[in-house]
Amino acid sequence: MIILDYVWLVPLIPVLCFVIVGFLGNKMGPKMAEGGFLVIAGTAASFVIALLCTLEYVGFIGDGGLYPDAVTNSITWFSVGSYTLTFGYYIDILSCLMMLFASFISLMIFTYSLGYMHDQGPRQRRYFAEVALFLTGMLGLAVSSTLLELFIFWEIMGLCSYLLIGFWSFNHPEGDDKADNAASAAKKAFLVTRLGDVCLMGGLFVLFFTMGGLEYTTVFNATNLANAWAANSGLLTLAALLIFGGVIGKSAQFPLLDWLPDAMAGPTTVSALIHAATMVKAGVYLVARCFPLFVLEPNVMLFVAIIGGVTAFFAATMAMNNMNIKKVLAYSTLSQLGYMFLSLGAGGYMMALSIEVTGGQIIIQNPEYFTIGCLGYAAGCLHMVNHAFFKALLFLCSGSVIHANGTEDMRLMGGLYKQMPKTAITMLIGTLSIAGFPFFAGFFSKDLVLDVVFEAFHETSANVNYLFIFLWFLGIVTAFMTAFYMFRLWFMTFMGEYRGHHCHGESPKSMTVPLMILAIFAFGAGFALLLGWDGVFTFFGNHHTEGEVLQWIVGGWDRPNVGIHWIEELFTNWKTYVTIVLVIVAIALAYLMYVKKSINPGKFSKDGQSWLYRTISNRYYFPEIYNQFSWKLGYDVARGVDFIDKQIIDGTVNGLSNAVCGSGDLMSKAQDGNLHTYASVVLGGIVVLFVAVMLLFFYGGVF
Repeated sequence: MIILDYVWLVPLIPVLCFVIVGFLGNKMGPKMAEGGFLVIAGTAASFVIALLCTLEYVGFIGDGGLYPDAVTNSITWFSVGSYTLTFGYYIDILSCLMMLFASFISLMIFTYSLGYMHDQGPRQRRYFAEVALFLTGMLGLAVSSTLLELFIFWEIMGLCSYLLIGFWSFNHPEGDDKADNAASAAKKAFLVTRLGDVCLMGGLFVLFFTMGGLEYTTVFNATNLANAWAANSGLLTLAALLIFGGVIGKSAQFPLLDWLPDAMAGPTTVSALIHAATMVKAGVYLVARCFPLFVLEPNVMLFVAIIGGVTAFFAATMAMNNMNIKKVLAYSTLSQLGYMFLSLGAGGYMMALSIEVTGGQIIIQNPEYFTIGCLGYAAGCLHMVNHAFFKALLFLCSGSVIHANGTEDMRLMGGLYKQMPKTAITMLIGTLSIAGFPFFAGFFSKDLVLDVVFEAFHETSANVNYLFIFLWFLGIVTAFMTAFYMFRLWFMTFMGEYRGHHCHGESPKSMTVPLMILAIFAFGAGFALLLGWDGVFTFFGNHHTEGEVLQWIVGGWDRPNVGIHWIEELFTNWKTYVTIVLVIVAIALAYLMYVKKSINPGKFSKDGQSWLYRTISNRYYFPEIYNQFSWKLGYDVARGVDFIDKQIIDGTVNGLSNAVCGSGDLMSKAQDGNLHTYASVVLGGIVVLFVAVMLLFFYGGVF
């Protein structure tokens, strides 16, 4: 190892940029974008180091071979009794993937920010300092070697999301109402995600108690897991569920999904950062990282799959009639994250059925099920990477449109293709990718996700297979809705007549060049499968004991004609053609409604008066449910805590102090300065002492 020894620089460089810009950004001036150029240079350096570390890990440089296990190193942080807590790095394929796309997409977003935030003047200093710290949280999470270290960086991201979502909470360019919305959205995101974080923290406590440590090498070791499962399977299951509770909050899954659309109150670049490269992907990363723990209990993975499938469907319905370009993309993020959890859950369920814990070992009993599980893991991770590219592209394109038109309302857009051709074409590529159009990046991962869910239905027993066919149906319907609402967005924005007031034309090169670069990856990232890189997305390493199964799965670099294998898998599968037809029908329907206008959308919603339209427009009344929950339960709990604090805790302290003060006042009255009073007290004391001694002698039998 040469470069991997310096992987700790990947999260260190952004935090140094944060410190420098935070303290000295005002000295850099407008020519340095108040420190923005320094943050961009630091992000580029982190990306280059991450790329070199990845190339060395997979064997393209260095000693020429894929490392069989994770590369890890740590130092002692501090000790508590017999427990020693460490701080270090842990590098495997999953870490490499997360480092690469987080640093690269952040680089594109920060470069784009030079144009998008140029009018903020000195406020750019705060913006670039906060995004640098945000990136530190994500990169630190990716390379962490313990779950405690991961939790620290997890919380750093939570703090930064609060600060960035509320960036417009002071002096918003569109007025005080927008500033109030930004402040409320920031508080909502912070509080809702804290609910999940409390669950995660509880899960870590349970896991620490059960496993005796939180280091990855301890927690995810097959022998340790087998012994802990044999000793107390209930606690491990509880730990897994609590950890997934943290994931639900951070990745905005059902029912904690309502904060993410409100997070659009922040700048569009912040929306791209939260939705594409960082924060919400942290939950997917955590499930993938904790896969060895989760797959010990099939019901845990079934729960993950159900939450993912339900979220994917519900979020897609809420995007169908929304007129805010950023919120449509926010709902699509929720939906696509649901796809990822659906894939991980279905694959993990099959993997859980394939293993047996016995005699201190985890034994693979059914290699076919295990292979399906690995495919589910691969599909979820591949979709996570693909989504990062096309969602960053889509958000930045929407920012370009907003920058030119001064509005987020699609009803005030239209006909922008001629005025903004670069933005229109790049956004079309992103739209085709997220819709799952053939040969675009989203097509490969989306179809793999649906294949895994259908395989889970086909292979499982009758008591649960109906759940998987239901989840597969939700996934198919979601694919149709995704293609429809995304092309509805594109047609309303770029086709027809312009309905706004004034368009400034195409955005500057600092904004359009990142769009072009991201468009390349939004189209071509899926071809990683066809080029033999399928093994990169596969669950492997020191988590398993069955080398034969792993060799079959991981041998992507050595298998001949691997591209032909995937082409055959995709295009000889009838389910692929079902999704292709649905996508084409959805695009045609959107075209007829919003370009040709031969179909009136109002007929389906009774011009916005139908109960379904109102329910979806009101986000299934989740905001009201949250408010009622907060007032009915949260407020009453707060009052109870306030009573205990004031009347019992403070009351006890105040009562003791009053008793001491009262007794002091009483005793002070005896100090009147009169010699006769003092002599009487002394004489009285002697008499009392004499009487006490005499009684002691009497009852003691002396007299």
